[in-house]
Amino acid sequence: MPIYLSMQRVRFSSPDAYEKFKVVFGDTRHHLMALPGFLHLTWWEHPDDPGWFNECSFWTSKEALYDWHTDTYHKYAKAWAANGAIMEDIITNFELVGTRLLRICPCCNELQDKQYELSQEQAVLREQCPKCGFHFPYLTEQPSSFAVFKDADLNPSADSPIGVADDREPLVASGVGIQADTP
Repeated sequence: MPIYLSMQRVRFSSPDAYEKFKVVFGDTRHHLMALPGFLHLTWWEHPDDPGWFNECSFWTSKEALYDWHTDTYHKYAKAWAANGAIMEDIITNFELVGTRLLRICPCCNELQDKQYELSQEQAVLREQCPKCGFHFPYLTEQPSSFAVFKDADLNPSADSPIGVADDREPLVASGVGIQADTP
């Protein structure tokens, strides 16, 4: 299953515009969680520049990302932001070619180095240490929508867009197709 990643680097026109954005952004989790191809969204402030914000989202297919960009809520939120709230939005899309998990248990020092499917990341992150049973910490969905996660349905119905890709490009202001490499 191809996984698509979208990364945005955002600057707002003013601190007040960002405060207003947080109200709109706070409701996105309700809309994202309803999309069958959504997997992950995180938002954070850059530690070296408090006016630079970063968003990363993961999708089960290019079609799923396209569905989000044609979603009514997203269209209105984007139009609102483009009407003066955002000064700059740099969007880059990637196609994932592999995911690895490196873990060292703080209790028994067991080293894990394994590949896993990003579409099942939440299940993998909840796994205990196979040697001693230590429960590794993990972040859950946050009401602020600054962190929203879910795993893909492993048994999608025939009419589900999960895993279906086509030739349509995501509707973004700018984009660069980059294939990420995993060592």
